[in-house]
Amino acid sequence: MKTVSMPLQTNTLKLTLNSSPEVLERVLRVARHRGFKVELMSWHSEQSTLEITVSSERNIRLLSKQLEKLIDVTQVIDLTEVNQEKRA
Repeated sequence: MKTVSMPLQTNTLKLTLNSSPEVLERVLRVARHRGFKVELMSWHSEQSTLEITVSSERNIRLLSKQLEKLIDVTQVIDLTEVNQEKRA
């Protein structure tokens, strides 16, 4: 039997974080446990923001909702959706 796999989707999230030593480890652990591959990360220490590009067959909302539950994550913005809205 042939299985049909969904194409990989690439999404970029912008996270606003509390500055704590373990926050990056927690974010990466959640991404990995939810089946997302981290493609690119950019940390902006002045604003305490992390831009993370991930790829997966899974819906990005699954990851966004789980990241919002982390105590040190204060905001999650899907930049992929924001960019798509600007083009429309």
